[in-house]
Formats: sequence, C-alpha cells, structure tokens
Amino acid sequence: MTYETSPKNLNNIPFYKEEKLALFIDGSNLHAAAKALNFDIDYKRLLIWAISQGRMVRAFYYTALIEDQEYSPIKPLIDWLDYNGYTMVTKPTKEFTDENGHKKIKNNMDIELAVDMMEIADRVDHIMLFSGDGDFRRLIEAVQRKGVRVTIVSTMKSRPPMVSDNLRRQADHFLDLDILANEILRDYEENENEISTGCYT
Repeated sequence: MTYETSPKNLNNIPFYKEEKLALFIDGSNLHAAAKALNFDIDYKRLLIWAISQGRMVRAFYYTALIEDQEYSPIKPLIDWLDYNGYTMVTKPTKEFTDENGHKKIKNNMDIELAVDMMEIADRVDHIMLFSGDGDFRRLIEAVQRKGVRVTIVSTMKSRPPMVSDNLRRQADHFLDLDILANEILRDYEENENEISTGCYT
C-alpha cells in the first residue's frame, strides 16, 4: 500500500540517513506539474534538500532537445544543471507525420530513464522518481523486486491530477509536489543574479 505524506508535514516522509538515494527527474513532466501548481522549481534547493535526506548517489535529469533550433529556452537550465551536481541525459527530438498528415514532435525519454534506473537499482536503497507518467508503473515494480523503495513525486492537487493512479498505487510512497514546494520553491529575489544570467530559465 502506498504511503502518503500528511497534508502539511514533510517529517512523515520515511527517509533514512544511511540509505543510498538516487533521483530520477522526468524534466518535462516535472515542469508541467510545477506549472500546474503555479510555481517554479529551484534545482539548487531541490538537490540540497535531497542530499539532506540520505546518501545521494546520483541525480539524473532527462529532457529532449529540438535539433537545429537557434535558441532553446531550456539550454541555460541544462548547462546549469550539468555543472551543479546533476547527471544530464538528453537526446534530440524527432519530428514525424501522423496518419492525418499533421507534423508532431516525439520527445519521449522513457527508455533512457528506464535503462538507467535498472542499472543503478542494485547500488541504491531508495529511488525518487519525479514524474506522474503511468508508463513507469512496470519499471517501478521491477526495481521494487530488487529491494529498492520507490517514492513518486508529482501532484494530485492539479485539475486533472498530474499523477497516474496506477503509478501512485505501485509506489511505496507518494509525495505531493505541493507539499514539497516550500523546500524547493524558487525565490526570485534570492536568485536574482542567476536569473539575470539565464541559469534558471
């Protein structure tokens, strides 16, 4: 049964200082969840918070990039994360035409995330997956069979909810992003210099 935090109390999250911890961040999914809750994430604060919860092994961040784009608004963030403790996993998006002749962009990073999670599962005790994508349910089940506890971070507070019910049920723990907001919310005054240089764009 999934353990959920109480509405206001982060202290109920079952983290243990001796546990080896890994973060897996589905960039587009987490961005959409934060946007639905109307706040921006400070990834420096997120990493500091996560490190305080256990023995951090790796923090992965996954995102697709549009090829041949002169300027990408996500590029400054990617560069900042790459230099500040995150392991970046990127790939170019692919354009295709659907059966109706409409051009669409494919930017799915599920395979890359799944391969990395399975590879590291034998070396960690706890994985936090920042995504509400129900396609990850079988992946979570697989790493749980290896003895790894899994916490899903997404939100039920948006309308509609950003997290799949099946994924939330499969996880050992569910942490609503809304509860975590006070720990990872971007303070625009505090980060004025970073924003002006594009580091948090």
